[in-house]
Amino acid sequence: METLRRDLVIIGGGAAGLMAAAQISSLLSEEVNSFKPSVLLIEKMMRPGRKIGITGKGRCNLTNARMWDEFSVHVHPNPNFFKNAFYNFSSSDTMDFFRRLGLELTVERGQRVYPKSMKAQDVTDTLVRYIKRCRAVEISTEVSVDSVSSGEYYKLNLSDGSVVESRMVLVATGGLSYPSTGSTGDGYAFAEALGHTVTARYPSLTALTPKDYKEFAGQLYGLQLKNVSLSLIVNGNVAQEEFGDLDFTEGGIEGALGFRVSRKAVLSLSQGQKVSLVLDMKPSLSESQLRERIKRESSTGNNNVKYLLSKLLPRQMIQPFLTIHKKALLMQSNSKAVEELPKLLKNTQFDIDSYVGYERCVVTNGGVSLGEVSPKTMESKLKKGLFFAGEVLDLDGDTGGYNLQIAFSTAALAARAIVNEFKRES
Repeated sequence: METLRRDLVIIGGGAAGLMAAAQISSLLSEEVNSFKPSVLLIEKMMRPGRKIGITGKGRCNLTNARMWDEFSVHVHPNPNFFKNAFYNFSSSDTMDFFRRLGLELTVERGQRVYPKSMKAQDVTDTLVRYIKRCRAVEISTEVSVDSVSSGEYYKLNLSDGSVVESRMVLVATGGLSYPSTGSTGDGYAFAEALGHTVTARYPSLTALTPKDYKEFAGQLYGLQLKNVSLSLIVNGNVAQEEFGDLDFTEGGIEGALGFRVSRKAVLSLSQGQKVSLVLDMKPSLSESQLRERIKRESSTGNNNVKYLLSKLLPRQMIQPFLTIHKKALLMQSNSKAVEELPKLLKNTQFDIDSYVGYERCVVTNGGVSLGEVSPKTMESKLKKGLFFAGEVLDLDGDTGGYNLQIAFSTAALAARAIVNEFKRES
C-alpha cells in the first residue's frame, strides 16, 4: 500500500475546492523565500468543476454584486457567521480576481454576475488553468476519499488503495444537490467521523409540486410568468411574499420566485405543516381595478370567460387557469364566472404536497454545524488543521449568485488561514 505525505489535502474540486486551491496558489506566489508546501486537491470525477458547469442554466451566475447589507439578507441560516468571510473576499473581490485571470464579466438584472461569454465552463477553465500554471497545487482526479481519520497526521484512505497523510485537510466536498456531478454528501460523513455535528439536510432552491399537478402540468410546462407576486402560506398564515418571475416545469413551480420560497416551504413540509402558494397574476392592479377593466372589455359585446382571459393572461396560461378553477368557472353560469375572475386572478392557490429532491435542487440546506467552525478562519473548533468551505457547511443562499459567493468567500478565508499556518510552521 502506497502512503503519500502532504502538507494539505483539499477534498473536492468544485467551486470551493478550486477557489481554495487558486487562492493558496496566489498567496504562495507572493512569498519571496523558497518555502513550498505540498498541496494536493482530490476530485472524484473525471474533471473538476462539474457542478459549476451546470449553474445558471449553463451560464454560471458566479456572484452577486450587491454590498453586504443587501447581500446578507439572502444568506441562511446565519449571515453573521458569513460576514467575516465576505469582507475577507467579497463579491467585488471575486469579480476582480476573475478579471485579473482574464475572464471578462457582465452584470445583469438583480446585480447577477456572469462570464461575458455566458459559458459556465469558462469559469472552471479559468480556475484550473491558473492553478496548473502556478504549480503550487497538484490536482488528482478520478479517485475518491473513502475515509478520513485523525492522529498525529490526518489519514485519508483513497479508492485506489493508496493512503495520504496530511498535516491539514480542507473539506470542500459540496452537499447533496445534483449527485450526478459528484456531490453525494461525502463531506458530512468525514465531518461526523472527526467528531463534528451535521445538521438535518433538505433540498433547497427546488421545484415545489402542487397537489394533483399531473392534471394540468402538461399544459403549463415551459410557461414563464413575469412580474407576478407569490405568497407562501404555512398553516394558513403568510410566511413569505415575493415578486418577480415564475416558471412551471415538469417538477412544479420554480424559477426565481419558486426558488426563493422553496427553502421555507420544504422545511415546513418536512415538519408536517400545511403549505400552499398563492399566485397574484396582476399585482399592479387591485381587485376593484381588475373588475373595472373586465367590465370595459365585456362592454364590447363579448363577455365570454375565455375571451376575457385572453386579454389578461398569456395564451398558454388560459386553459390551465380554467382547469385549476373549474369549480368556480366551468361549473357556473358565464355571468357568475366573470364575476369571480378578479378574485381568482389575484388569488390562484396551489396546495403543495411535495417537491423535487436532491437530483435537481440547486443547493443543500443544512450541513456541518456552524457553531463548531471558526467564522474567522473556517477551521474546526474541535480539530486543529481541519477546515471546511462551501456547501458542506450549514450555510446556503437564495438564487442569484449567492451560493457560489458563499463557496468562494469561505474557501478564500480558509486558504488565507492555511497559508498563515504554513508560514508559522516553515
